[in-house]
Amino acid sequence: MNDAHLVPTHWYNALPDLPFRLDPPLHPQTGEILNPVELERIFAPSLVEQESSLQREIPIPEAIRELYAGWRPTPLRRARRLEKRLETPAEIYYKYEGVSPVGSHKLNTAIPQAYFNHAAGVRRLVTETGAGQWGSALALAGKLLGLDVEVFMVRISAEQKPERLRFMRTLGAEVVASPSRRTEFGRALLEEDPDHPGSLGIAISEALEVVLNEEGSRYALGSVLNHVLLHQTVIGQEAKAQLAALGKVPDQIIACHGGGSNFGGIVLPFLPDRLEGKLMRLIAVEPASCPSLTEGEYRYDTGDSAGLTPSMKMFTLGRSFIPPSSHAGGLRYHGASPLVSALLHHELIEAHAVEEEDTFRAAHLFLETEGILPAPESSHAIAQAIHSALTARQEKRKEVILFNLSGHGLYDLSFYERIIPSRFAQATVPV
Repeated sequence: MNDAHLVPTHWYNALPDLPFRLDPPLHPQTGEILNPVELERIFAPSLVEQESSLQREIPIPEAIRELYAGWRPTPLRRARRLEKRLETPAEIYYKYEGVSPVGSHKLNTAIPQAYFNHAAGVRRLVTETGAGQWGSALALAGKLLGLDVEVFMVRISAEQKPERLRFMRTLGAEVVASPSRRTEFGRALLEEDPDHPGSLGIAISEALEVVLNEEGSRYALGSVLNHVLLHQTVIGQEAKAQLAALGKVPDQIIACHGGGSNFGGIVLPFLPDRLEGKLMRLIAVEPASCPSLTEGEYRYDTGDSAGLTPSMKMFTLGRSFIPPSSHAGGLRYHGASPLVSALLHHELIEAHAVEEEDTFRAAHLFLETEGILPAPESSHAIAQAIHSALTARQEKRKEVILFNLSGHGLYDLSFYERIIPSRFAQATVPV
């Protein structure tokens, strides 16, 4: 059955609706305002255009909508058994992106990026990945649209999540653990520390070094930039329509935050409601071990460790920050989306940090009640949703809570198997 008619026809661009303008990106060497044309050495021209567009609705090409229809619209589900376990008057809904072919939301932007690069005559994409969700998505998108793909995977994640690495290679992608000896930057880091765990910032630097030195290659990014968040707004648009069909308006919208793609994807389509004065909490949840939004500085910084990317105004822990080797590899990033950062700076959203132990408990409780093992990244959103539901119980408040379950954790079974039974023989409620 073809459900293309149910897929959004446009991506929602939040930039024209903002009551402020984002600070412009700066050239990493000169510090001057970057000419967007300079980005075309890295990205396809259509993506560069989308990055700074002030068009509120950007049409989704029919070929992309046809591919989206392979799994979109994704289901909106009510977590009734979780509500019952928590004894809360709150209604908890989740948008389940784990039904995509790669098990996460990342395919929402991987397909458009591959499509626009293919249309521009590009035949090879190079990227980075933390936990592997993004690398897996781009590997599949490349296969669907006939592009070669090379992925620099953060070394500690490559060791923790070998199944994702195998999945990418099965799709024909070349996967390199980062830091690597493939690049000058990687080799220098390995000379200093042969056991370097890597970081997303380092993997980005390696990918960009390859692109800048190899004509015909272009870079694909899984988070942070405006065009990436733009593609993800299919999530929030669908959720908004699905809740409206139930006669519901969310009081809280929650998503985990690393670079900002899945948070922006579900939250941004609700931003006009927030700007109109509706009392709606938009909550980004990050790991306490990598607290870019809650403890970072709001300033210009580069998105990669080597300083090859444009300098952007964002919340950052500093490009040299090496995060601890937590299992939520997709959230181990030193910076944040400039758009999400500006929304936080202007107090239109809020940010919370949670401890890893609480995310394990939340994942176990969600598995026991709803039967879905969430990705470690998504478990941050679940932990916050549980906290919000318990607060509603204490205050005897009826609320509608929506969170983005951005992916399943089936590729993380070996880790969960080691952690959960030993610590949580019976799931307990994180407070």
